[in-house]
Amino acid sequence: MIKDDLLAAVHDALGALGIADVPNGVVVERPSNLEHGDWSTNAALVCAKAAGRNPRELGQQLADHLGEHRPAHVDSLEIAGPGFVNFRLANTWLYDVLIAAVADGEADFGRIDLGGGKRVNVEFVSANPTGPLHAGHGRWAAYGDSLCRIFNRCGYQSHAETYINDRGVQIQRFGESLAARKVGEEPPTDDHYMGQYIIEWAAEMPDDVDPAVWGVEHALADQKAALAAMHVEFDTWSSEKASVEAGHMESAMERLKEGGYVFEEGGATWLRTTDFGDDKDRVLIKSDGEATYMLPDIGYHESKFERGDLVIDVLGADHHGYVARMSAALQMLGHAKEDYEVIIGQNVKLMRDEKEVRLSKRTGTMIEISDLVDEVGPDVARFAYLLQSIDTSQTIDIDVLKAQASENPVFYVQYAHARIHSIGRQADERGIERAPLADADLSTLVHERELELLRQLSSLAELIEIACNDRAPHRITNWVRDVAGAYHGFQHDCPVLRDDVDPALQQARLWLVEATRIGLSVGLDLLGVDAPKEM
Repeated sequence: MIKDDLLAAVHDALGALGIADVPNGVVVERPSNLEHGDWSTNAALVCAKAAGRNPRELGQQLADHLGEHRPAHVDSLEIAGPGFVNFRLANTWLYDVLIAAVADGEADFGRIDLGGGKRVNVEFVSANPTGPLHAGHGRWAAYGDSLCRIFNRCGYQSHAETYINDRGVQIQRFGESLAARKVGEEPPTDDHYMGQYIIEWAAEMPDDVDPAVWGVEHALADQKAALAAMHVEFDTWSSEKASVEAGHMESAMERLKEGGYVFEEGGATWLRTTDFGDDKDRVLIKSDGEATYMLPDIGYHESKFERGDLVIDVLGADHHGYVARMSAALQMLGHAKEDYEVIIGQNVKLMRDEKEVRLSKRTGTMIEISDLVDEVGPDVARFAYLLQSIDTSQTIDIDVLKAQASENPVFYVQYAHARIHSIGRQADERGIERAPLADADLSTLVHERELELLRQLSSLAELIEIACNDRAPHRITNWVRDVAGAYHGFQHDCPVLRDDVDPALQQARLWLVEATRIGLSVGLDLLGVDAPKEM
């Protein structure tokens, strides 16, 4: 990438100026304002103190040296502010982006080897198997699946996992609720499940089954179908019951005892999580002999390291207190602190007819994922969920999502991809063939709309790396929207197939259109959204 080439040139220049030990903070990045150049480096500011020089003077020396030993594509250099060196590049660097996109294709354009094959286990959704998934779960589903796709694009091996809490009091109450409805009675207490789905499922339930067992199996089948409709699949559906039966809980408890982290007090068994930064120690086994939810969770998390070198949990906003205690327990079991990561997401508010739709599985006042997908389709749902950072509260207006218009962002992006294919069909109808790329004169691409489209394509690999490092799929969502906007502007101002277009320019534009198709396809795939050929 041009960024890497420029950074290497900066390091060479610093060495020539007598600065051998270059600090890690030296970067080459895009200025926020294009008027300041295509790329900029802070090298002079970072190195000035150690080198005993004035940053502005060092910046001038750096610019002078780079001017004499000019890297490829650099047209001019200038000093800005306290010592930034700005690079202005010839358009040839953007033409190289086009060539790279076509050469790499959808399989490899934007692909980077950031992870080096490291295994990443990502747990998300993990809803209780006591009913359908509501639309709020859709945000975790879209986010987790897209994050796994981004990890894979960046050279990691992702493993998507969800946890089934299929033991304990909630499962008992779920079974009791089904049993009551089966005989036409109300569930025993307000803590039981009252939703309409309980009535419907109870009517389907055979007479000769255990209501809790049948209910869990039915709920899981329903959840799997809803997730599949959103194009979300898991490599592993982990059962809490199976984990306990496999001895994970007992094994973890034994190792925690061996490490000296367990103590008895008040008839209960405690874990010294305060030794690792938790605000208080945590109960593992209550005074009545029942294990708290934390103990089987520790055993389960320990087992996840069999499927990942880095373990990531995607949890809801009410799980902040969970992070420190689980991190402490895993460190006690010998895992480095950085090998366990928790991403806390915020809730979704759904609006319909300008009114909020409540999402309660227990009372049944909710919109299910399957309902939302049936109404707006999986592409619209996924794209909407991925518009914002996961750590921000989100409001989704179902009426806007249902409108196939410009205010619906996914249609705006998909329409750009469909328009590209439309150009291909029109070219075929007119007998216009795209010549080999090696024969195309890309130097004819000088219109600002063309160059802006190429600049957007040039940033894909950087944005994928940022999205991976920041765990931020919404950065890809923003990128495909920007590319779509640039493409719509290009097609408006830069005719491709019109009879009066110079043949050389027409060929170059046809290849620009193809490179854009590749970029949009990659971006949409990372979001789990289809790239339609027509709309």
